[in-house]
Amino acid sequence: MAHPVRYDVDEHVAVLTLDRPETRNALSDDLLDELLAALERARDDSDVRVVVLASSHEKIFSAGGDLKAFASDTPTIVKYAGLDRFPRLYRLIGGLGKPVICAAGGDVLAGAFGLALACDFVLAKESAHFGCPEINVGVFPFMISALIYRNVGRLKANELMMYGEKLTAAEARELGLVNRVFPDGDFDAEVCAWARRLAGKSPLLMRLGKDAIDNTRDMSLPDALATLQSQLALAFTTEDLVEGVTAFREKRSPVWKMR
Repeated sequence: MAHPVRYDVDEHVAVLTLDRPETRNALSDDLLDELLAALERARDDSDVRVVVLASSHEKIFSAGGDLKAFASDTPTIVKYAGLDRFPRLYRLIGGLGKPVICAAGGDVLAGAFGLALACDFVLAKESAHFGCPEINVGVFPFMISALIYRNVGRLKANELMMYGEKLTAAEARELGLVNRVFPDGDFDAEVCAWARRLAGKSPLLMRLGKDAIDNTRDMSLPDALATLQSQLALAFTTEDLVEGVTAFREKRSPVWKMR
């Protein structure tokens, strides 16, 4: 059987493609394991500066958790042990040190909605939908509720999780859940352009910045400011900061030294 996640690198961009179209890219244990491994591979590859999560399905990014597994007769203790894949995945994306783009080329539902919200950017096809329909089949979006509450106002978050209706890509953008919505025919080219532009930034400063965001997002304001002050002082010691400012003043493209 083919691997459920394809891994390709081109011009400093790693594209991780969910490739189980026959299951609508259900987030099964084997797919999640491969996605975790692919993200770790991208994290550890110094040539990779940006990661894109994509789908081989024309109309669906992912339908979310594997409902067949939810309803199976597998012992509860075994199911419970496997649930750590979701928090590990969300934490890994946050701590990757490299920007991660969710390329929502189709519907992003249930657990996959949480996957999108864990990313740094969400780019969507005009025809895509987003939502938490779990409640409609007797499930609740437990694992992604923390991510939803960190990205949506309380009342709208309750509506998404308890009412179970889907959002259009345009509606998701109005709520701040999507960065850009592109016509379907332009989508692949626009995602590529975004990824390559991000790859042109200093990988070192990008990592320092993303790590700072990840480490301070849940801190109190005084603690966050103290941590960020030290991170800024650290950035002052890097050659890339000097190179970036010098290149700007000399009106040329910077040559990142990554130190």
